[in-house]
Amino acid sequence: MDFLYYPQPLSDLITSLARLPGIGPKTAGRLAFYLLQQPQVADNLAQAILAAKNGIRECSLCCNFTDEDPCLICRSSQRDQTVLCVVEHPRDVVSLEKTGEFKGLYHVLHGILSPLEGIGPDQLTIAKLLPRLEGVREVIMAVNPTVEGEATCLYLSKLLKPLGLQVTRLAHGLPVGGDLEYTDEVTIARALENRRAL
Repeated sequence: MDFLYYPQPLSDLITSLARLPGIGPKTAGRLAFYLLQQPQVADNLAQAILAAKNGIRECSLCCNFTDEDPCLICRSSQRDQTVLCVVEHPRDVVSLEKTGEFKGLYHVLHGILSPLEGIGPDQLTIAKLLPRLEGVREVIMAVNPTVEGEATCLYLSKLLKPLGLQVTRLAHGLPVGGDLEYTDEVTIARALENRRAL
């Protein structure tokens, strides 16, 4: 999109909005004009973004996003401390929690192994996972069923099995190449129920 005829601040806003996932230049332009025509909405959005940016951090235990450290799930005495579910992203915790089926703890990797993108074990939160394993009997691998997800499961399985842990994987009721974020709760619940050993 040619921003030549827009004032620089408007052009910068459109460019910034277009960098968001799923937002193309035309949608970014429509959003920018809407925000300029609705100053209260723009102010509320700016305040919400700043509040989230300044108020949200990673839980020191599970690496999920939280406004308190440790997070609510890690602090709960009602959770099963012997089962740990490993997920790719914080949004995956929400997807699993919506099922109401999982009562254990989580660990968020913040990505998966992807050598082509330069993402190795050191770029993930694997180093923070290992100290959490005392008292854990099962680690559930709940990463997306992609080639990179499978490679991540295999890597972690080889790391964890020698420690005497049961390592399981969500059943393949989830579509290959799909994301937990977009999968319905029933499918995720069945996948949790039918998980299998790696």
